[in-house]
Amino acid sequence: MGTNSDGLLPDAGSSERPADFTLSLPPLEIGALLRAHGLRPQRDLGQNFLADSSILRRIVQAAELPPGAAVLEVGPGLGSLTRWLAVVARRVVAVELDAHLLPVLEDVLGGLGNVEIVQGDILQLDPATLMNEDGYFVTANIPYYITSALIRHLLEARVKPRRIVLTVQREVAERICAVPGEMSLLALSVQMYGRPRVVLRIPAGAFIPPPKVDSAVVRIDLYETLPYSESTREGIFRMAKAGFSQKRKTLRNALAGGLQISTAESSALLERAGIDPQRRAETLTLEEWAALAQARGLD
Repeated sequence: MGTNSDGLLPDAGSSERPADFTLSLPPLEIGALLRAHGLRPQRDLGQNFLADSSILRRIVQAAELPPGAAVLEVGPGLGSLTRWLAVVARRVVAVELDAHLLPVLEDVLGGLGNVEIVQGDILQLDPATLMNEDGYFVTANIPYYITSALIRHLLEARVKPRRIVLTVQREVAERICAVPGEMSLLALSVQMYGRPRVVLRIPAGAFIPPPKVDSAVVRIDLYETLPYSESTREGIFRMAKAGFSQKRKTLRNALAGGLQISTAESSALLERAGIDPQRRAETLTLEEWAALAQARGLD
Protein backbone atom coordinates (compact mmCIF):
# COMPACT_ATOMS: atom_id res chain seq x y z
CA MET A 1 0.00 0.00 0.00
CA GLY A 2 1.37 3.43 -0.87
CA THR A 3 1.55 6.42 1.43
CA ASN A 4 0.15 9.90 1.04
CA SER A 5 2.56 12.71 0.21
CA ASP A 6 2.87 13.56 3.90
CA GLY A 7 3.86 10.01 4.83
CA LEU A 8 0.50 8.97 6.20
CA LEU A 9 -1.10 5.78 4.95
CA PRO A 10 -4.55 6.27 3.43
CA ASP A 11 -7.53 5.43 5.63
CA ALA A 12 -9.00 2.14 4.44
CA GLY A 13 -12.52 2.67 3.19
CA SER A 14 -12.31 6.47 3.28
CA SER A 15 -11.00 9.15 0.95
CA GLU A 16 -10.76 11.64 3.80
CA ARG A 17 -7.33 12.73 4.97
CA PRO A 18 -6.48 13.79 8.51
CA ALA A 19 -7.13 17.44 9.24
CA ASP A 20 -4.38 19.82 8.14
CA PHE A 21 -1.78 20.43 10.81
CA THR A 22 0.73 23.08 9.81
CA LEU A 23 2.27 23.85 13.19
CA SER A 24 6.07 23.99 13.27
CA LEU A 25 8.19 23.80 16.41
CA PRO A 26 11.98 24.01 16.62
CA PRO A 27 13.54 20.60 17.27
CA LEU A 28 14.89 19.72 20.69
CA GLU A 29 18.65 19.52 20.97
CA ILE A 30 18.54 16.02 22.44
CA GLY A 31 22.27 15.49 22.71
CA ALA A 32 22.76 18.84 24.43
CA LEU A 33 19.90 18.15 26.86
CA LEU A 34 21.32 14.80 27.85
CA ARG A 35 24.80 16.23 28.34
CA ALA A 36 23.52 19.17 30.37
CA HIS A 37 21.81 16.79 32.79
CA GLY A 38 24.57 14.17 32.79
CA LEU A 39 22.29 11.51 31.33
CA ARG A 40 22.55 8.71 28.81
CA PRO A 41 19.66 6.81 27.18
CA GLN A 42 18.83 3.69 29.19
CA ARG A 43 18.33 0.84 26.76
CA ASP A 44 16.84 -1.38 29.46
CA LEU A 45 14.03 1.18 29.77
CA GLY A 46 13.52 1.34 26.01
CA GLN A 47 14.76 4.94 25.78
CA ASN A 48 15.01 5.81 22.10
CA PHE A 49 14.13 9.47 21.80
CA LEU A 50 12.21 10.50 18.67
CA ALA A 51 14.09 13.47 17.24
CA ASP A 52 12.58 14.07 13.77
CA SER A 53 10.27 17.09 13.92
CA SER A 54 8.41 16.21 10.73
CA ILE A 55 7.54 12.79 12.16
CA LEU A 56 6.46 14.28 15.49
CA ARG A 57 4.12 16.57 13.57
CA ARG A 58 2.72 13.65 11.58
CA ILE A 59 2.03 11.65 14.75
CA VAL A 60 -0.04 14.51 16.14
CA GLN A 61 -1.76 14.90 12.78
CA ALA A 62 -2.61 11.17 12.74
CA ALA A 63 -4.09 11.43 16.25
CA GLU A 64 -6.71 13.94 14.96
CA LEU A 65 -7.14 15.55 18.35
CA PRO A 66 -10.34 17.62 18.54
CA PRO A 67 -10.50 20.99 20.29
CA GLY A 68 -10.55 20.44 24.04
CA ALA A 69 -8.91 17.00 23.89
CA ALA A 70 -7.42 15.44 27.02
CA VAL A 71 -4.36 13.36 26.17
CA LEU A 72 -2.52 10.67 28.10
CA GLU A 73 1.10 10.30 27.03
CA VAL A 74 3.15 7.32 28.20
CA GLY A 75 6.93 7.66 28.30
CA PRO A 76 7.41 11.33 27.40
CA GLY A 77 11.17 10.92 27.71
CA LEU A 78 12.63 14.37 27.06
CA GLY A 79 9.30 15.93 26.08
CA SER A 80 9.76 15.92 22.30
CA LEU A 81 6.22 14.75 21.51
CA THR A 82 4.72 16.35 24.62
CA ARG A 83 5.47 19.84 23.29
CA TRP A 84 3.54 19.15 20.12
CA LEU A 85 0.60 17.64 21.99
CA ALA A 86 0.44 20.61 24.36
CA VAL A 87 -0.16 23.02 21.49
CA VAL A 88 -3.34 21.28 20.31
CA ALA A 89 -4.70 19.61 23.47
CA ARG A 90 -6.53 21.17 26.39
CA ARG A 91 -4.72 18.88 28.82
CA VAL A 92 -1.75 16.51 28.57
CA VAL A 93 -0.93 14.02 31.33
CA ALA A 94 2.59 12.68 30.74
CA VAL A 95 3.55 9.56 32.73
CA GLU A 96 7.29 8.90 32.99
CA LEU A 97 8.83 5.92 34.78
CA ASP A 98 12.43 7.19 34.92
CA ALA A 99 12.76 9.74 37.72
CA HIS A 100 16.12 10.86 36.29
CA LEU A 101 14.27 12.43 33.33
CA LEU A 102 12.00 14.63 35.46
CA PRO A 103 14.46 17.58 35.62
CA VAL A 104 14.73 17.51 31.82
CA LEU A 105 10.96 17.44 31.46
CA GLU A 106 10.67 20.38 33.86
CA ASP A 107 13.18 22.32 31.75
CA VAL A 108 11.45 21.53 28.46
CA LEU A 109 7.82 21.69 29.59
CA GLY A 110 7.93 23.90 32.68
CA GLY A 111 6.30 26.87 30.96
CA LEU A 112 3.32 24.86 29.67
CA GLY A 113 0.38 25.20 32.01
CA ASN A 114 -1.68 22.44 30.38
CA VAL A 115 0.92 19.68 30.94
CA GLU A 116 0.95 17.50 34.06
CA ILE A 117 4.02 15.32 34.62
CA VAL A 118 3.41 12.14 36.64
CA GLN A 119 6.31 9.98 37.76
CA GLY A 120 5.36 6.31 37.93
CA ASP A 121 4.76 3.02 36.18
CA ILE A 122 1.73 3.34 33.90
CA LEU A 123 1.01 -0.38 34.31
CA GLN A 124 0.57 0.19 38.04
CA LEU A 125 -1.57 3.31 37.64
CA ASP A 126 -5.31 3.48 36.98
CA PRO A 127 -6.07 5.53 33.84
CA ALA A 128 -9.36 6.51 35.48
CA THR A 129 -7.44 8.22 38.28
CA LEU A 130 -5.15 9.97 35.82
CA MET A 131 -7.75 11.19 33.33
CA ASN A 132 -11.08 11.36 35.23
CA GLU A 133 -13.09 11.36 32.03
CA ASP A 134 -14.23 9.00 29.27
CA GLY A 135 -13.22 9.73 25.72
CA TYR A 136 -9.67 10.87 26.34
CA PHE A 137 -6.90 10.22 23.82
CA VAL A 138 -3.65 8.29 24.17
CA THR A 139 -0.76 9.46 22.01
CA ALA A 140 2.74 8.24 22.82
CA ASN A 141 6.12 6.96 21.73
CA ILE A 142 6.26 4.07 24.18
CA PRO A 143 9.00 1.74 25.40
CA TYR A 144 8.51 -1.19 23.06
CA TYR A 145 8.84 -3.85 25.75
CA ILE A 146 5.54 -2.79 27.37
CA THR A 147 3.48 -2.66 24.15
CA SER A 148 1.17 -5.65 24.71
CA ALA A 149 0.76 -5.07 28.44
CA LEU A 150 0.06 -1.36 27.97
CA ILE A 151 -2.55 -1.84 25.25
CA ARG A 152 -4.42 -4.39 27.32
CA HIS A 153 -4.16 -2.14 30.40
CA LEU A 154 -5.75 0.73 28.47
CA LEU A 155 -8.44 -1.33 26.76
CA GLU A 156 -9.56 -2.96 30.00
CA ALA A 157 -9.49 0.23 32.07
CA ARG A 158 -12.64 1.45 33.81
CA VAL A 159 -12.29 4.75 31.97
CA LYS A 160 -11.43 4.00 28.36
CA PRO A 161 -9.81 6.22 25.75
CA ARG A 162 -11.55 7.18 22.54
CA ARG A 163 -8.44 6.66 20.43
CA ILE A 164 -4.98 5.19 20.98
CA VAL A 165 -2.04 6.28 18.81
CA LEU A 166 1.25 4.56 19.65
CA THR A 167 4.71 4.37 18.14
CA VAL A 168 5.68 0.71 18.39
CA GLN A 169 7.93 -1.83 16.70
CA ARG A 170 6.84 -2.10 13.06
CA GLU A 171 6.44 -5.87 13.20
CA VAL A 172 4.17 -5.56 16.25
CA ALA A 173 2.08 -2.83 14.60
CA GLU A 174 1.48 -5.05 11.59
CA ARG A 175 0.62 -7.98 13.87
CA ILE A 176 -1.97 -5.87 15.71
CA CYS A 177 -3.65 -5.11 12.37
CA ALA A 178 -3.61 -8.71 11.11
CA VAL A 179 -6.56 -10.29 9.32
CA PRO A 180 -7.79 -13.90 9.63
CA GLY A 181 -5.13 -16.17 8.27
CA GLU A 182 -2.44 -14.23 10.15
CA MET A 183 -4.24 -13.49 13.42
CA SER A 184 -2.52 -13.52 16.80
CA LEU A 185 -3.73 -13.30 20.37
CA LEU A 186 -2.61 -9.66 20.44
CA ALA A 187 -4.54 -8.80 17.26
CA LEU A 188 -7.66 -10.50 18.55
CA SER A 189 -7.41 -8.74 21.91
CA VAL A 190 -7.17 -5.34 20.24
CA GLN A 191 -9.84 -5.96 17.62
CA MET A 192 -12.39 -6.86 20.28
CA TYR A 193 -12.28 -3.22 21.35
CA GLY A 194 -11.59 -1.19 18.23
CA ARG A 195 -10.32 -0.86 14.68
CA PRO A 196 -6.53 -0.72 14.35
CA ARG A 197 -4.53 0.50 11.38
CA VAL A 198 -0.95 1.47 10.66
CA VAL A 199 -0.82 5.20 9.83
CA LEU A 200 2.90 5.93 9.61
CA ARG A 201 6.16 4.04 9.26
CA ILE A 202 9.29 5.40 10.93
CA PRO A 203 12.90 4.47 10.10
CA ALA A 204 15.30 3.71 12.93
CA GLY A 205 17.37 6.78 12.06
CA ALA A 206 14.62 9.10 13.28
CA PHE A 207 15.51 8.19 16.89
CA ILE A 208 18.42 8.98 19.20
CA PRO A 209 19.89 6.45 19.71
CA PRO A 210 18.51 4.46 16.74
CA PRO A 211 16.69 1.27 17.82
CA LYS A 212 17.65 -2.02 16.19
CA VAL A 213 14.24 -2.26 14.50
CA ASP A 214 12.06 -0.08 12.32
CA SER A 215 9.00 1.46 13.92
CA ALA A 216 5.44 2.29 12.98
CA VAL A 217 2.57 4.31 14.38
CA VAL A 218 -0.56 2.28 15.01
CA ARG A 219 -3.90 3.98 15.55
CA ILE A 220 -6.74 2.19 17.33
CA ASP A 221 -10.19 3.78 17.16
CA LEU A 222 -12.26 2.26 19.94
CA TYR A 223 -15.85 1.26 19.29
CA GLU A 224 -18.43 3.53 20.91
CA THR A 225 -20.41 0.42 21.80
CA LEU A 226 -18.47 -2.80 22.28
CA PRO A 227 -19.83 -5.68 20.18
CA TYR A 228 -19.67 -8.20 23.04
CA SER A 229 -20.45 -8.19 26.76
CA GLU A 230 -17.68 -8.32 29.33
CA SER A 231 -18.39 -11.99 30.06
CA THR A 232 -18.28 -12.86 26.35
CA ARG A 233 -15.00 -10.95 25.91
CA GLU A 234 -13.54 -12.91 28.81
CA GLY A 235 -14.77 -16.13 27.20
CA ILE A 236 -13.29 -15.20 23.83
CA PHE A 237 -9.94 -14.40 25.42
CA ARG A 238 -9.93 -17.65 27.38
CA MET A 239 -10.69 -19.73 24.30
CA ALA A 240 -8.19 -17.83 22.15
CA LYS A 241 -5.48 -18.16 24.76
CA ALA A 242 -5.99 -21.92 24.66
CA GLY A 243 -6.14 -21.98 20.87
CA PHE A 244 -2.96 -19.96 20.41
CA SER A 245 -1.09 -21.86 23.13
CA GLN A 246 0.04 -24.40 20.52
CA LYS A 247 -0.24 -22.34 17.36
CA ARG A 248 1.26 -24.91 14.99
CA LYS A 249 -1.28 -27.53 15.94
CA THR A 250 -4.82 -27.88 14.67
CA LEU A 251 -7.50 -26.32 16.83
CA ARG A 252 -8.68 -29.77 17.87
CA ASN A 253 -5.30 -30.52 19.43
CA ALA A 254 -4.50 -27.01 20.62
CA LEU A 255 -7.81 -26.63 22.46
CA ALA A 256 -7.49 -30.09 23.95
CA GLY A 257 -4.14 -29.14 25.44
CA GLY A 258 -5.09 -25.58 26.38
CA LEU A 259 -8.40 -26.48 28.00
CA GLN A 260 -7.18 -29.82 29.37
CA ILE A 261 -9.92 -31.81 27.67
CA SER A 262 -9.79 -34.80 25.31
CA THR A 263 -9.46 -34.37 21.55
CA ALA A 264 -12.93 -35.90 21.20
CA GLU A 265 -14.34 -33.18 23.46
CA SER A 266 -12.49 -30.43 21.61
CA SER A 267 -13.73 -31.77 18.26
CA ALA A 268 -17.30 -31.78 19.52
CA LEU A 269 -16.88 -28.24 20.88
CA LEU A 270 -15.61 -26.97 17.52
CA GLU A 271 -18.39 -28.72 15.63
CA ARG A 272 -21.02 -27.10 17.90
CA ALA A 273 -19.50 -23.75 16.97
CA GLY A 274 -19.55 -24.63 13.26
CA ILE A 275 -15.75 -24.65 12.97
CA ASP A 276 -13.67 -27.29 11.21
CA PRO A 277 -11.49 -29.00 13.88
CA GLN A 278 -8.60 -29.13 11.38
CA ARG A 279 -8.30 -25.35 11.17
CA ARG A 280 -5.65 -23.39 13.06
CA ALA A 281 -6.07 -20.54 15.49
CA GLU A 282 -4.70 -17.82 13.20
CA THR A 283 -7.48 -18.44 10.65
CA LEU A 284 -10.45 -17.72 12.92
CA THR A 285 -12.43 -14.48 12.87
CA LEU A 286 -13.50 -12.68 16.01
CA GLU A 287 -17.07 -13.87 15.37
CA GLU A 288 -15.90 -17.48 15.26
CA TRP A 289 -14.08 -17.11 18.58
CA ALA A 290 -17.29 -15.68 20.02
CA ALA A 291 -19.23 -18.71 18.70
CA LEU A 292 -16.63 -20.98 20.26
CA ALA A 293 -16.95 -19.19 23.62
CA GLN A 294 -20.73 -19.57 23.39
CA ALA A 295 -20.42 -23.27 22.58
CA ARG A 296 -18.24 -23.64 25.66
CA GLY A 297 -20.82 -21.80 27.77
CA LEU A 298 -18.53 -18.85 28.44
CA ASP A 299 -20.80 -16.08 27.23
